[in-house]
Amino acid sequence: MAGPPGDEHDPIILEDKKEAEAKSSQVCVGVGEKDMAPSASGTSIHRSGSRPQLDLSKAEIQGNLEERDPTILLPNQSDDISHLALDIGGSLIKLLYFSRHEDYSNDDDKRKRTIKERLGITNGNLRSYPVLGGRLHFVKFETHKINECLDFIHSKQLHRRDPYPWSSKTLPLGTGVIKVTGGGAYKFADLFKERLGVSIDKEDEMHCLVSGANFLLKAIRHEAFTHMEGEKEFVQIDPNDLYPYLLVNVGSGVSIIKVDGEGKFERVSGTNVGGGTYWGLGRLLTKCKSFDELLELSQKGDNSTIDMLVGDIYGGMDYSKIGLSASTIASSFGKAISENKELDDYRPEDISLSLLRMISYNIGQISYLNALRFGLKRIFFGGFFIRGHAYTMDTISFAVHFWSKGEMKAMFLRHEGFLGALGAFMSYEKHGLDDLMSHQLVERFPMGAPYTGGNIHGPPLGDLNEKISWMEKFVRRGTEITAPVPMAPSKTTGLGGFEVPSSRGSALRSDASALNVGVLHLVPTLEVFPLLADPKTYEPNTIDLSDQGEREYWLKVLSEHLPDLVDTAVASEGGTEDAKRRGDAFARAFSAHLARLMEEPAAYGKLGLANLLELREECLREFQFVDAYRSIKQRENEASLTVLPDLLEELDSMSEEARLLTLIEGVLAANIFDWGSRACVDLYHKGTIIEIYRMSRNKMQRPWRVDDFDAFKERMLGSGGKQPHRHKRALLFVDNSGADVILGMLPLAREFLRRGTEVVLVANSLPALNDVTAMELPDIVAGAAKHCDILRRAAEMGGLLVDAMVNPGDGSKKDSVSVPLMVVENGCGSPCIDLRQVSSELAAAAKDADLVILEGMGRALHTNFNAQFKCEALKLAMVKNQRLAEKLIKGNIYDCVCRYEPPSL
Repeated sequence: MAGPPGDEHDPIILEDKKEAEAKSSQVCVGVGEKDMAPSASGTSIHRSGSRPQLDLSKAEIQGNLEERDPTILLPNQSDDISHLALDIGGSLIKLLYFSRHEDYSNDDDKRKRTIKERLGITNGNLRSYPVLGGRLHFVKFETHKINECLDFIHSKQLHRRDPYPWSSKTLPLGTGVIKVTGGGAYKFADLFKERLGVSIDKEDEMHCLVSGANFLLKAIRHEAFTHMEGEKEFVQIDPNDLYPYLLVNVGSGVSIIKVDGEGKFERVSGTNVGGGTYWGLGRLLTKCKSFDELLELSQKGDNSTIDMLVGDIYGGMDYSKIGLSASTIASSFGKAISENKELDDYRPEDISLSLLRMISYNIGQISYLNALRFGLKRIFFGGFFIRGHAYTMDTISFAVHFWSKGEMKAMFLRHEGFLGALGAFMSYEKHGLDDLMSHQLVERFPMGAPYTGGNIHGPPLGDLNEKISWMEKFVRRGTEITAPVPMAPSKTTGLGGFEVPSSRGSALRSDASALNVGVLHLVPTLEVFPLLADPKTYEPNTIDLSDQGEREYWLKVLSEHLPDLVDTAVASEGGTEDAKRRGDAFARAFSAHLARLMEEPAAYGKLGLANLLELREECLREFQFVDAYRSIKQRENEASLTVLPDLLEELDSMSEEARLLTLIEGVLAANIFDWGSRACVDLYHKGTIIEIYRMSRNKMQRPWRVDDFDAFKERMLGSGGKQPHRHKRALLFVDNSGADVILGMLPLAREFLRRGTEVVLVANSLPALNDVTAMELPDIVAGAAKHCDILRRAAEMGGLLVDAMVNPGDGSKKDSVSVPLMVVENGCGSPCIDLRQVSSELAAAAKDADLVILEGMGRALHTNFNAQFKCEALKLAMVKNQRLAEKLIKGNIYDCVCRYEPPSL
């Protein structure tokens, strides 16, 4: 939006009333292209109940391979992929589209049905329409390249997507409608009809901006942040205390909007000096060909060669009486008045920075004055002028801080450029986004191949198969890719999405990259863990990676572990040439992300160790290494099940007190089997699983580094002749496969079952290192149940054993139990767990639980060591990292943690 308030002749502000009255909820199923080739089959769109597939066959770059922005076409794409919305501004097109998640669950599975019935989970939906899991992708184009945007939409068939798939209505071809906001909704309406055969449903620009901002601030964790003197600090906004606020949208021009609530807003001011001004003047003065090229120049500039500073006027002195430092700009471009120089005598870099600061200061001051006018303390800045650029944000922040004398702070949004597109997308009726909460949205960044910030990292991998097909098809002789490229092969659980870098060269810092946001994964089945004492203050990460020393240490640890991980991943796929190529691509992709985080730790939002480890697992999955430790886990499980009967017999011969201590020792000792630890990997090369377990058991000398066993024993066994009450339901968060779960956690679970406590084993939804998954646990329990009647009967009650097991090993009547043993998935695929985002299955199981046991370094130390719960909690782990031992418990490697906590009031 450009121009001052009240500019009734601004064509962007005017709304076409006839078009508004003719708005339709028709969906995008038709196509009527003039200039585009039909799909290979020549048939209409294929609809299926399974996940839509991205057909990359015969994909090719259209045009010269050496050109800056070659168009990529997918001629055989026929499945419906997603639906979309656009914000077409004077300078940039912002496009947002939705794609579905593949449903991996099987509702016909007997175990799943039994668990759901026992936990009271129904399949009914309280909404009158379904909320579909999926992903929101963000893409941008320069407006003058509108045809490339249309090619992109066509190549992915985004205009053919039915946004209301539950509707039984079928619409004829050529009647598709897509939501568009911004001036281009009017300017390019005929072009969309001509090229794509779709009509544009024009949405009010101000309404979309506010709707998009409200959604982001309410639903996305770590969306808002401050930026002062290069330091980024995330601000968590309470959705109940969001309004009122000032929204400053800096596009080609600037709109300043006072937001009082949902649908309640007023455009109170604006200025025609904005991003378009910077780009337009910058192009005239520096000959730059793109906005990002101009920003890149500013990174190298020195504005003091052109701007007149306070020190220039006062002989290098501050004007301290009114709070002005010598480096404060007194007059932008002021030195050009007195110097006998021509334009060519000034460096383009200095011109770019001076221009950037002039416009940014102006925007900051106008925003402050409007906030003061309405008594607002909170100002959010959005729009593609900001572009995540550090100098721009610092300049705006300085202006707000200076004029408000520190009483106000400028805040920025990570999805700043997509507010309008988000609002347009949300205007589709009954899509369900308004019901989503922050725990249902997970932001992940496209992995693809080693491609970050507009650059291919390393030499081209010219011989890849379709599993990482775009690297083979679109990288030629190291040519940099600057057009949209598919990042996810079909059938991955990974990240998907497209990215459109807009600048060449390594000189452009990552904080000025064209698209500094990820893919928002919408997972309506995620919930907040109901047993958290205070979800608002809960912080999963124990290690603060905002500390440079910590960050550098952990990034180095992951980097050093990478070769072993690659070898293991390649071996898990049979060591084929294809697996080796994918392993090489994974290594360079993950290394590129580590390098990015080293340079800008907040690039992907607030960074914690849990996020870092999940990044690694997602990257593995992206390159089709679904379970890198599969064969290792299988061998360890078989070895552990072999010795389980002897362990159970030994436990049954003990007194209650001795047995309880031995069980906790067993959990701690078995937790040594962790392939994520360098120290433990070295142990694996020196002995068998049984030898390592015995060595670990022999070292179980009390007192442990954190030793609350006596308090836990008193709770379990009572004291002074007082009998304890039994726990109703215990949630056991299990960790590693093999000895950890079979010789450690299963015997402990058996003890609770013996005492009449329901037990729920909580395991990963997806593989991570050698962690056991919820899908693997039933088979492990079945194997253990062959040797234990307690486990067999409990497993049958919990739906883990479909058929009655034979050969019970300890069928004494006195051990008969009538409580179930269940398995639920935790909703994540990482060695750590964020309890703000767990599966609905786990959330349901937790409602009747009165004991939580977190086991393992990832779940009990890296995350949740400081977490407080409404119920009793027991945290068990062996420390397998020296730095973690020193930082967390002031101890040493292989120290043990047994932390028992009563309910938090």
